[in-house]
Amino acid sequence: MSRIAIVSAMHEELRALLQAMPDEAPHKLAGREFWVGHLDGHEVVAVLSGIGKVAAATTATVLLTHFGVDRILFTGAAGGLGEGVAVGDVVVAGELLQHDMDASPLFPRHEVPLYGRSRFSSDAKLSDAVQRAATGVLAAASSGESPELPRSHLDEFHIGQPRVHHGLIVSGDRFVSRREESEALRAELPDVLAVEMEGAALAQVCADFGVPFAVVRTVSDRADDSAHVDFNRFIAEVASRYTLAIVRASLAALDAG
Repeated sequence: MSRIAIVSAMHEELRALLQAMPDEAPHKLAGREFWVGHLDGHEVVAVLSGIGKVAAATTATVLLTHFGVDRILFTGAAGGLGEGVAVGDVVVAGELLQHDMDASPLFPRHEVPLYGRSRFSSDAKLSDAVQRAATGVLAAASSGESPELPRSHLDEFHIGQPRVHHGLIVSGDRFVSRREESEALRAELPDVLAVEMEGAALAQVCADFGVPFAVVRTVSDRADDSAHVDFNRFIAEVASRYTLAIVRASLAALDAG
């Protein structure tokens, strides 16, 4: 039976997942708790990655070498960068890149030394399942038909019709929260959709091991000084509910082929 890892960036998201796993059992390793159990009949290892690229890489490596997972799904929040990417939207990564990688002049800016590339592609099948799942979850939430996410929660954060986007997510070891930084990233990478701090590192580790992965992010802000959302409340009341619903729907989509 295959085993999938669900990696969350925030405590609230992991808590929601664990509450849905009836037989979760903690295993402490590398300063982390890895919760092994089942979610809707699937073998799952759930873990909090920690913040930043090194933490994400460590987490991914332990999952692959110690727990024998054969797929990884990373979920968390991100800042929106692309045109039309709004708070409450979901971004599914098609590619990931480290926006703070710069070994020039030895290598081109953003290129990972000795890899010959800057972008790492997510697994097409897994990402497609996640994208289809997210589309269904957001449609149900928008129409008020979602049991996990009442329409009132979206209204509270002024979320109208949330959308799913697919494309480039960038990662770096700094929290992007100023307009100047956001504009610089869009100028360097015109197709960028969102920015966060872990996904590209996990992507590189998965590429090293040849293991499929997907990254899905809920947009919590616009990664600039216009952000007005109460971040902790948004994670607890919107993003964590998205996460559980999208993970469950993704697993069902994979079962259905």
